[in-house]
Amino acid sequence: MRTLGDRRTFHNEDLILQVSTNIDPLVWDESRYEAFLDALCGIREYQKTAIRTVLRYLLGGKYSSLRDVARENFEQKEELEQRYGSWTAMERHLQFPDHLCCSIDQATGTGKSYVLYGLAAILLARGAVDRVLALCPSNTIEAGLLEKFRDLAANSELRDSLPADVSVRVPHVINASQTIVDGSVCVENYHAILENVKSSIRDSLKGKGSRVLVLNDEAHHVSNASGSQAKKWKEFLLDPEYGFRMIVGASGTCYVNDDYFADVVSRYSLRQAIEERFVKKVEYVAEMPPTDNFEEKWQLIYNRHQDWKRKLKSRGIRPLSIIVTRDIRGCDQVAEELKDFLAGWEGISAEQAADKVLPVTSSSKHQPNVAKLRLVDNAASKVEWIVSVSMLSEGWDVKNVFQIVPHEKRAFDSKLLIAQVLGRGLRRPEGWQGEDPIVTVFNHDSWSGSIKHLVDEVLEIERRLSSTIDPASPFNFTLHNLDYTRAEDISEYAKRGEYRFLETGFVDLPTQVEAEDVTVEFERAVTGEHTRFRTKIQHKTWSAEEVAERMFNGLRSVDEESQHAEDPKERTDYARKFPLERLTEIVSESLRQARITSGRITDDNRQKFLQALGTLRRKSAKRVIYKLTPDALVTLNTSQRQAESCSAAELRRATKTVFFTPDSRARLDDEQKEFFDEVQEPDGEFVAGQVSVSNSADFKTPASLAIADGGPERRFMRLLCTRENALEMDAWLKNTPMSFYFIQYAWKKGEHPKRGEFSPDFFLKQGDRVFVVEIKDDSEIADLSPENAKKHEYALAHFNLLNDWLDKENFPERYQFNMLTPKDYNRFFQKLRDNDLQGFRSELDVSIAGAES
Repeated sequence: MRTLGDRRTFHNEDLILQVSTNIDPLVWDESRYEAFLDALCGIREYQKTAIRTVLRYLLGGKYSSLRDVARENFEQKEELEQRYGSWTAMERHLQFPDHLCCSIDQATGTGKSYVLYGLAAILLARGAVDRVLALCPSNTIEAGLLEKFRDLAANSELRDSLPADVSVRVPHVINASQTIVDGSVCVENYHAILENVKSSIRDSLKGKGSRVLVLNDEAHHVSNASGSQAKKWKEFLLDPEYGFRMIVGASGTCYVNDDYFADVVSRYSLRQAIEERFVKKVEYVAEMPPTDNFEEKWQLIYNRHQDWKRKLKSRGIRPLSIIVTRDIRGCDQVAEELKDFLAGWEGISAEQAADKVLPVTSSSKHQPNVAKLRLVDNAASKVEWIVSVSMLSEGWDVKNVFQIVPHEKRAFDSKLLIAQVLGRGLRRPEGWQGEDPIVTVFNHDSWSGSIKHLVDEVLEIERRLSSTIDPASPFNFTLHNLDYTRAEDISEYAKRGEYRFLETGFVDLPTQVEAEDVTVEFERAVTGEHTRFRTKIQHKTWSAEEVAERMFNGLRSVDEESQHAEDPKERTDYARKFPLERLTEIVSESLRQARITSGRITDDNRQKFLQALGTLRRKSAKRVIYKLTPDALVTLNTSQRQAESCSAAELRRATKTVFFTPDSRARLDDEQKEFFDEVQEPDGEFVAGQVSVSNSADFKTPASLAIADGGPERRFMRLLCTRENALEMDAWLKNTPMSFYFIQYAWKKGEHPKRGEFSPDFFLKQGDRVFVVEIKDDSEIADLSPENAKKHEYALAHFNLLNDWLDKENFPERYQFNMLTPKDYNRFFQKLRDNDLQGFRSELDVSIAGAES
């Protein structure tokens, strides 16, 4: 672990729970099973290490639960204390603290199924358990694991390598369609545990869990459970009706989003697997040329795919490229785009293009394609491109993947997703000899750092402080808002007559290149070696005649629409003034002026011609006003405000300031206390971004600490916390930038109407009065932004409507809104202390009102 600037960096290896090797051989003698491990694992020592470690944990008699081994490690390893802050905080990260539970982190493509089978076989052989339940997250993974387990159970060499006195020599490998009896290993999709699904699991295992080993394949699905069915997987494991005791998970992606599991006892990383040549090397895009459209990006991906085809032809391998999307809709869309591209680029039929593209999702229409995945490595298959949803990218052992394309950031925005995506291309082709195979990740170059962090096994935690609300604080108070119906009021102003354009007789064009030589730079994972892939992008072009015709059709369409205008002055005659021949001359002259001799026009320059026609279709200007009609009174409490946070960088630069009291530290999460101690140092590096309020009685807010954005807010908050002002207030709250209390408004940005929501900065309660304050800089008084003027207008209207509603409903509370700048702070707080703030108007309030009149 080390601290770099505003982030604390941990290596995953530092977070592994060490299992004691000091085991009494009379309790557990692992040497008796060495022959079996040799037969099962061969030269893959990391598999043997994982099995030995887990068996020492489960059978060594040192630990009765995960809590025991985790507590032992927390007390011995400084990194764990630095990572979690306290034992209580670490304990909260343990999924099953009361069980003999652990996780195995083993890179995809390195044989997790051998480790799981080894654990099942030895525990049954030893008589430590009677039955084994192996749960999988999908039918695809279930089918693969079931086949692997059956093959291993039928292996006579494995049978014969077990000690003579074992309880079970040959496990009976089944699925949940059969009764789970002693000596069985049941492999099943976790859906079979659901109450409404007919299977043998529930009836076979009720009351027998203490003698059952539960194996969770792809265990990250349990930890990242979000859907109701996925959550039932975890609920099933915790159900006291079964009383499960031993739970072992295995995954190549031991992450909850970006956070590493807290119960890993054995790790074989992607870096190790690459270095020891058990999986392909990985290269990813470090820098790539800009592309103007999807077709040009497809060209780069296609050219890299073709490059792999050329290189692998002598090996008799047809490479596969996988495009990973976020969801089913995206998968369908990308698959259709790719088919269209292949048909046009290769000059093949739509049917031939469809044969090359295999979309795979959980959608019923794609289920036949899931079965085809098992065949895509076969020579007879025509598939070259697989389009897959990221969450379905597991469980199929395709070995001829040489390119992976995360189609969008959302399919690649956490370590969990990155690891899943990489895992699909790591397996080496059968019988590969010679230089190590490489899988290309054709990512956006801005994502390369995320891949590097994953491969480098780095966990970076940004140091932050959070402002949370204490629900029991005496400074909580009630707020009122209105629920609105929004309607548009549109006014039109007619544009009369024709626009003037193309008066110079040509359009000024930039230099164009129709076929561009480009270079994509790749970085090799682990070594950091850089390589370059040189290729060519063919930009789409049009002839001068095609561009002139497109311009002419646009002019003629405008003319036809205008012929029905009652006023002859509103009718246009563009097509007569610019016939097709004239437009062709203009296009040709433009090409001559730009020294473009090919007679072809790229898409960028085609757009220049169309833009030169101006906004011909705009026959009127529109003004849109959004009218808000209140429908209901909404009551909320300050205790409902969400947490907000600030980073170390923001505090160091003083772009944000944290206000705290002597009580603040006790209300922080343990993970933040060490950073808080640094922040509150009076001579520390964060002194510009911190304000200590020495007496908690002067800090009349329900928040654990308060965060000011910028200088004006900092000055205002200082005044809130002075004794003379605090005595005159009941309480105050700093609002969050979004989602708690917000006001809808509309404004015009250039010529475009915009809608938005803004959250006023502060709420001050004084008796039945709530003063709502939005803080701005003094410069706004002389140079008012139109957007802030509209915020002011809509806020005043909102609180007037709210006060009317409260009056009708006989509520005593009344609200007042002010936009305030530092110039008025003294006057504002003087009026507050005098209990005379009602009706206060700031200089900015008056300035805005004057601009509106």
